[in-house]
Amino acid sequence: MNTLMDHTEIILWTRHPDGRWSARPLWMVLVDDQAYVRSAFGRRSAWYRQVLGQADAQIEVAGARLPLALRPVTDPGLVQRVSDAYRAKYGLSWPGPVESINTSEAATTTMRLTEIGQVPQLPA
Repeated sequence: MNTLMDHTEIILWTRHPDGRWSARPLWMVLVDDQAYVRSAFGRRSAWYRQVLGQADAQIEVAGARLPLALRPVTDPGLVQRVSDAYRAKYGLSWPGPVESINTSEAATTTMRLTEIGQVPQLPA
């Protein structure tokens, strides 16, 4: 998972009810070796609503798309630690957007990335 932390953004893919996929870049942070994302636009964000509706999701890593699950985070202490991680990772470069992603509305959309698939081994 540490290789994910090297990226400024990740690409999250979600499947629409009609079967098509859409992609969006997201900021991701690690807290205790677990990856977290949230919607800067709060519950209005289409990807967030799709994930809550059990849409299939994938993360794009090194050119490969891997399946994953996103689980809502409701623990207020953990949500605060994720906010702190956003400030630490992005705050100096993008202070305005970091404050947007750390509003109380955005914080309620905090999700943990779980069950991330493996990059297939290339033949030798």
